[in-house]
Amino acid sequence: MLTLCELRRASRLLDAVLRGHRVQAIAQPDATSVALTTFGSAAEAGPSRHFLLLSCRPASARASLLETGRESLPSPPAFAQRLRALLLSSRVTGVRLLDEDRQLALELESHGERFELLLQILPQRSNLYLLDAERRVLAALRPLAETRPELALGEPWRAPASRAPSEGVDRFEGEPDERCLFAIEKRYAEVEREGELGARRRAIEQALRREEKGLARKLEKIDQELTEAHDATRLEREGELLKGVLSRVRRGAPEVVARDPATDADVVIALDPALSPAENLDRIFRRYRKAVRALAQGGTRREAIAAALESVRASQRELESIAGLGEDAAASALEAFAAQGGVSALVAKRAPVAPNRRERPDAERELAGRRFPARLAPRRYRTAGDLEIWVGRSDAGNDFLSTKLARGRDLFFHLDGAPGSHVVLRTEGRVDPPSEAVLDACELAVHFSKQREATRADVHVVPIANVRKPRGAKPGLVTVHGGKTVHLRRTPARLERVLGDRIED
Repeated sequence: MLTLCELRRASRLLDAVLRGHRVQAIAQPDATSVALTTFGSAAEAGPSRHFLLLSCRPASARASLLETGRESLPSPPAFAQRLRALLLSSRVTGVRLLDEDRQLALELESHGERFELLLQILPQRSNLYLLDAERRVLAALRPLAETRPELALGEPWRAPASRAPSEGVDRFEGEPDERCLFAIEKRYAEVEREGELGARRRAIEQALRREEKGLARKLEKIDQELTEAHDATRLEREGELLKGVLSRVRRGAPEVVARDPATDADVVIALDPALSPAENLDRIFRRYRKAVRALAQGGTRREAIAAALESVRASQRELESIAGLGEDAAASALEAFAAQGGVSALVAKRAPVAPNRRERPDAERELAGRRFPARLAPRRYRTAGDLEIWVGRSDAGNDFLSTKLARGRDLFFHLDGAPGSHVVLRTEGRVDPPSEAVLDACELAVHFSKQREATRADVHVVPIANVRKPRGAKPGLVTVHGGKTVHLRRTPARLERVLGDRIED
């Protein structure tokens, strides 16, 4: 950011070239800068057009002149719209430095009213404010809570209660006056470009690192499943032997001994005392079928995941090689690398949520006739029969969805022994909702659980009235009773359709 010495010179030069100009256009190219196009005749000079940039980006806050104008964001932000409403065609009456501090005031007059665009440069807290004639704060480019929480819209502007900054040095001392403001922009544009390239590189590195870890965990899990699946032969043998002695198995017995006619040896078969003999038999054969499926599918899945892992590691090596190039070549290569379909999709998948996209702690939503904190709002999807499926976003959101928000004949979906989001099908009072809607909700229950990679799953469905929150239980934990189990065979097309029909808030 500019030093006090540099800002003093910039204010003097801007006053000389902009005084008397009228504002022809206002653009906001990004979240931290505004560009004004002015036209007019300055003192002892003919008509001219200038492009003024006022930036409050923390690391590069500045006032400078551009060689050409800037395009605004596709949807004009509120700050730019406010400036356009009040300052288009306004006349620049002066540019000055306030209180010998890093506060640059652009004074304007529009239809007899006076305004100030005040650029305040502070470490990490720079901001651009619009003030009226009474110096009340009409708008701020960055949120006041991030920069000056003691200020409020509609209230008088107050200078910060801090000691005056040091003069600093003029890094543009060698530049002639007519090029100084352009030189400022050139230097900081380069700083920002380097910062953006560094941020992009870090984002790609992080995405690749996270994807590598995720794929490595999947590979480890498949290897473990394949190891366990080799018990298929033993399970089949135990199931056939148990079938032959089922009539003499006592309920509650922890094991049974059966003679194997192939080897004429006794085989001890472990049982679950909580299950009946028939249920134990069914349990053994279910484990056998699962082991057979794992052996049949595991090899193909392992090859696919191993190939994806190697592709990610190849991308990591390519990214490392870009770092060894010269500055311009590295920038061009990184741009091309980031544009690759696989890389861009991976960054979008693994990128963290941007801070300005998060809900404000005090934001509220209204749903099903209730107002509540936005952080508790569920994801919403439209399903067959024009019903809605609600999915909890967090432990607290799960609790709120299942115990407060859902009601009536709504249905609750969960997987036994597999933690995941709470899923509720809004039945709108129907006793028998469409089976397609139930299957859609089952798909989401598996997708938002620890078994999201499973091709088959048993989903338990109960009325919301059968869901209880035990006293003192940890967030997200509920108990259920009754209901039925849906033996779901996963359908990728169904999941894609439901996820694609999300209801945006």
